[in-house]
Amino acid sequence: MAKTTAQIVETDPGASLLVSPGPHIHAPISTQSAMLTVIASLLPAAGVAVYLFGWPALGVMVASIAGAMITEALCLWARKRPILLWDGSAALTGLLLAFTLPPQLPLWMAFLGGVVGIGIGKHAFGGLGSNPFNPALVGRAFLTVSFAAPMSTWPRPFDGVTGATPLVEIAATGTYSDLWSLVTGATGGSLGETSAVALVVGGIALILKGIVDWRIPVGIIGTTAIFALLAGVDPIAHVLSGGLLLGAFFMATDWVTSPITRKGKWIFAVGIGVLTMVIRLWAAAPEGVSFAILLMNGATPLINMMTRPKGSGKGVNGK
Repeated sequence: MAKTTAQIVETDPGASLLVSPGPHIHAPISTQSAMLTVIASLLPAAGVAVYLFGWPALGVMVASIAGAMITEALCLWARKRPILLWDGSAALTGLLLAFTLPPQLPLWMAFLGGVVGIGIGKHAFGGLGSNPFNPALVGRAFLTVSFAAPMSTWPRPFDGVTGATPLVEIAATGTYSDLWSLVTGATGGSLGETSAVALVVGGIALILKGIVDWRIPVGIIGTTAIFALLAGVDPIAHVLSGGLLLGAFFMATDWVTSPITRKGKWIFAVGIGVLTMVIRLWAAAPEGVSFAILLMNGATPLINMMTRPKGSGKGVNGK
């Protein structure tokens, strides 16, 4: 008969046991290598953002990452935990947050967003592996409700003149007049709206490496497109605009805040797609990806509970 954990410790006090919360990934990959791989997959889109919007875009990325990493170090120090900044988790949070921000956002706001994302979105719940919500989106939500004007000022590429984002035109007309600019990223918007090509290439690379489960991005993109078709609006414009591709490939797929079962991942993805389109079509704000992901993050424990497989032998004879 297999020994329990307590029996192993009792019979072999020198046994090395590691008990930790989920998710538990059975793969030859460490947290550090996974985080650094995701960061590397975002570098092409980051390069396109700097090319389109200039050095202010790089400043926003640096400020956001700095806020995240400094807060990570302070929180680990305060909690008397080893200060391991180079696992990449805090840097990735800062970079993802920067991708949701306007290119010319004041640097202190980007820094503050990183502080809130790590301090409240991550360590307030127990740190890495315990946070129920995506920390980068927690930081963005804070900035959106606290600094509405700067967070809704969108400069155009190259000339820096502010104007409406493609989602505003899509909300008014149901489509966008220049779909090619959505592919290349030559439109006003956040840093993460830079180039659909760069984001898709990075996302596919993560899928091929096994870091991202393909069900979530496919579910989100497919649901958004089908919902748009049923609503009589342009599905291509809705898929390529806003932060949909960034959210589908890089944020909704977070190991900690997404469901662990295959069926749960589909439910999670469909929910994000539906909520995104509901917000885009009928809410006051033209964009809804961030809030859709946060709402479904909150539903993840329920989805896990509803879709967990039954143990062998259970459910027989009513027992």
